[in-house]
Amino acid sequence: MSDSASSFPGRALRRRSFLRVAGATVASSALLLAGCNDDDEVAPVTTNSNTLVLTNNTVGLLNYLYLLEQLQAALFQKVVDAFPSDFTADDRAAFIDLRDHEVIHRETLKYLLDTSVYDINVGTNVLVFKFDSFNLSTRSGAYTAARTLKELSVSAYNGISRMVLESKEQPTFQAHLKLLVKMASVESRHAAFVRDQLQPNSFAASDVIGTNGLDSSKTPAEVAPLIAAYLPITLDVTALIFI
Repeated sequence: MSDSASSFPGRALRRRSFLRVAGATVASSALLLAGCNDDDEVAPVTTNSNTLVLTNNTVGLLNYLYLLEQLQAALFQKVVDAFPSDFTADDRAAFIDLRDHEVIHRETLKYLLDTSVYDINVGTNVLVFKFDSFNLSTRSGAYTAARTLKELSVSAYNGISRMVLESKEQPTFQAHLKLLVKMASVESRHAAFVRDQLQPNSFAASDVIGTNGLDSSKTPAEVAPLIAAYLPITLDVTALIFI
């Protein structure tokens, strides 16, 4: 199989190199986390074991992104655990890289949240996400699943600037924004990559890039119903206010 990442206009970038660069970006971001924890922040309210209620503050926002990163890491892990029979060696290497990057994102947010991470007390009862709606036994199905979650993730990250916070929350939010923007950049590169594997040169097609030249942007209220089928819990984002 040819290295189709090199088909990106203006870039003679091999796929493996592309993914390593993307991973290095977020790894560097992780180094920025030292000193970012805010012990005064409160954990999101969990009304029962099956419902996660996110609070309208930075903790609520980070837990929302943490859940999305958990979801993506779980998908890529599931594919890595049982590669489709028509995967090439390049496909296997790409999904391992994507899995690793999502684990870095997930653990970065978990570290940042510290004791405010919503699943701190789950022990061995980790969330088991549901991917039954995807066909992960074929190359096309695996990349379609990856594209679906990646494009949702990009939309979610693009929407974080639309969060409405009280003034006392703004400094905390601003302190984290640089990191979140870097993570959004990595998610966007991932989305472009998996999309291009399904259909070469489609990474900036009109169905994913608007007339303004930008990716879509979605609030948690818009994202929550789109990921509900994959979650083993109910996600309540009504308190997380976005414009």
